[in-house]
Amino acid sequence: MTNTPKHDCTARRPDCVTEIRVGNSVLVVSGYFKENTTATAADKMMKVLEAEARAGQNTPHTA
Repeated sequence: MTNTPKHDCTARRPDCVTEIRVGNSVLVVSGYFKENTTATAADKMMKVLEAEARAGQNTPHTA
């Protein structure tokens, strides 16, 4: 197995933390946003929605 260096996440607290239960496991995902940015979460989501609209609405989505 290859040793992969891990980032030091203790220097800064995560901006968001999500816990998801999958079977008997709990996945914890920590998110970090770029510091000193002027874009809001709503701005970023609008960009995602606009990109999806440009890609076409006939794309099947599965959950």
